[in-house]
Amino acid sequence: MISGNDDSILLLTRIFKNNMFKLLYFAIFCIVVFSGCENYSSNWDLDNQEKIGRNLAQQQLDAYNNRDIDAFMNCYSVKIYSFPNDLIMSGWIDMKNRYQQMFAETPDLHCLLLNRMVQGNTVIDQELVTRKKGEPASNAIAIYKVTEHCIEEVYFIRK
Repeated sequence: MISGNDDSILLLTRIFKNNMFKLLYFAIFCIVVFSGCENYSSNWDLDNQEKIGRNLAQQQLDAYNNRDIDAFMNCYSVKIYSFPNDLIMSGWIDMKNRYQQMFAETPDLHCLLLNRMVQGNTVIDQELVTRKKGEPASNAIAIYKVTEHCIEEVYFIRK
């Protein structure tokens, strides 16, 4: 036989069971939603990283074509390689000196961007480089490894 207190206990048990299912559904909902937010966040980071890489590659290309050594160097903290891993120069000062001399000696210097691919922190440019008007341009591929603030490494493939 169930007393009045027993009815209260049964009622509380039913409420608790119903709320447990609601809590369980709520927990599952939170896991799904927050897991989606985490994926969205990492996609945003990837998109943002690619945007930064694309912008840095374009800024240095514009500065290169304008022979603006300061704007050009503002894009770099660099090691430069001949692909796959032959170090050409390392260090900001060495790079600045070499490019400053090249900019001064080649007033016709111009790089035409033919194609750009970006994935993660890597930007790959296919370029046509003119050093002197009237002479054939050379084909080159530049592979930029970028961070949040600058181009860290560059790998060149030249024909």
